[in-house]
Amino acid sequence: MTKDVLITISGLQFEVDSENVLEIVSRGEYYFRNGKHFLIYEEISEEEQQVSKCVLKVSENVVELTKKGSTNVHLLFEKNKSNMTYYNTPFGELILGVATRDIDLFVSEDSLDLRLNYTLDMNYQHVSECELTVKTENIV
Repeated sequence: MTKDVLITISGLQFEVDSENVLEIVSRGEYYFRNGKHFLIYEEISEEEQQVSKCVLKVSENVVELTKKGSTNVHLLFEKNKSNMTYYNTPFGELILGVATRDIDLFVSEDSLDLRLNYTLDMNYQHVSECELTVKTENIV
């Protein structure tokens, strides 16, 4: 895979009465170091038009997502484990919990495909069942 990639992140939240879909497409950078895949990209919030710098660090059983900017968070997804973190937003701080059920990773010389299945809690209350998909493709 080349350093310059197009990153597509799709998130599904399965709530009681509906499904919420979120998709982000961004140019980014890909690195492979010390047995881990790194994706570095920017995310722009639609409401405030502010930028967050994002780093996604991926290995076989652990995925870390760090965002710094208009929102600040460090999420840790570990297969068959639950983790808690603080999520700082312009509107205040939330406590997020993620209980990761599954991490599927496929890497080829041209792409990286990642799928996370997890449960999301906010301030100790169950919010939804979630699926996050990350796909990369080389920019020529």
